[in-house]
Amino acid sequence: MTKEGHHLDPTDWDAFGRDMHDLLETCLTRMKGARDLPWQQKPTEMGVELDGTATPTADVFTQITDTVMPYATGNTHPAFFGWVHGTGLPVGVGAELIAATMNSNCGGRDHGAAEVEREVINWLTRTAGMPNTAFGILTTGTSQATILALSAARARAFGMDVRKKGIRALPEVRVYMAKGAHSCVAKALEIMGHGSDCVRQIPVNDMSQMDVPALKAAIDEDRANGLAPLAIIGTAGSVGVGAYDDLNAIADLAAQEEIWMHVDAAFGYWSRLADSPYRELSDGIGRADSIALDTHKWPGVQYDCGACLISDRDLHRSTFSSRPAYLESAKSGLAGGDLWFCDYGIELSRGFKALKVWTAIKTLGADAMGQAITDNCKQAALMADLVNASPHLTLQHDVISNLCCFSVAKGDVTKIAADLQNAGKGVFSTITVNGIPCLRAAIVGHRTTSNDIRAAITAVEATQT
Repeated sequence: MTKEGHHLDPTDWDAFGRDMHDLLETCLTRMKGARDLPWQQKPTEMGVELDGTATPTADVFTQITDTVMPYATGNTHPAFFGWVHGTGLPVGVGAELIAATMNSNCGGRDHGAAEVEREVINWLTRTAGMPNTAFGILTTGTSQATILALSAARARAFGMDVRKKGIRALPEVRVYMAKGAHSCVAKALEIMGHGSDCVRQIPVNDMSQMDVPALKAAIDEDRANGLAPLAIIGTAGSVGVGAYDDLNAIADLAAQEEIWMHVDAAFGYWSRLADSPYRELSDGIGRADSIALDTHKWPGVQYDCGACLISDRDLHRSTFSSRPAYLESAKSGLAGGDLWFCDYGIELSRGFKALKVWTAIKTLGADAMGQAITDNCKQAALMADLVNASPHLTLQHDVISNLCCFSVAKGDVTKIAADLQNAGKGVFSTITVNGIPCLRAAIVGHRTTSNDIRAAITAVEATQT
């Protein structure tokens, strides 16, 4: 075989194969031993500087596993409760390896990866209970999905001319969401050119649900003042306390007022797989015009992968489709196919995110995934029971799903959280609930057990003595 020019493949495939096998064994050993690997503070100097010099593959792999991998976010550990970060799945390692080997560009053209993503989207819309006209696209996460959803809402409200003429001739819009709903909505409106001032926060009830009569009053007031209601954001699983809005009530009002209904279901979407009473928390989600969700949160699929689901596929495509001559479809060949995902979003170059989602659903099954989600909700309830039984801790909000927020009798919760993290005894975040600083546990790990919950609360109580 004659070699011409410079190639980037290994000069010795057999040696490279041995290096890869060693690397895979190291990765699986780490994943298998995740219980013994809590978060740890990274050193001041990581030693990852680049000078452009080539280094043997085995040495590079060793540097990664020895000096980078130990200082991960920590969310693979069963006592990681700080934020809604999924734990990762062993089967995801295999899926990511295959996706990297295929190196598919999933923006368009006729190839197998598009069919896998099509089926993932169809499964997600069916699971939500959306109509047969629904479709969607996988995204980096809910933040990106929210931009896509609100862009479709704007196209429906003001027509497709907004794609060419922009927003300068549009009235000032309003987007409604519960007080404390996720900041990605405001950021989406900033990116879309409307500005975060277009968000109107609606008061909540004792269960942190959006007050629907107050929502109706706000819409009436804004219309009377010449403002244009663009969308109502329902929340399925609030970032603060895990609250779920009354999605059926919001859907009724949205239909009555002819306003787009979007649901931020970043992690709460997955309650559709859980047992009662947790499944019922998201009843009505299928009535939404759009849903944003993450697969890298509660199901534990590897980062990153979210989805934007839209009930009107034709509107969705019309909002984003734009094909220059070099991207024109053909009747056959690689440029063929009826589905180009670049017609449904803002990216032309897209990785094969769908494979790790498809693999998780295919290997684990919806029932097992749902049981893990149910377990997390029960574990949050157990944590609340332990807090209520403690003379040093006070529950500051009823546990609704998988989040538990509580205060301590003495000490700074920020310092307590940091001390517990540094000691490897659990990762909590902090939040203020009703003006009171709290420790916050968001339980989404499929490795978490009741014993982990008990140990974490014991560790918090030890800071009070």
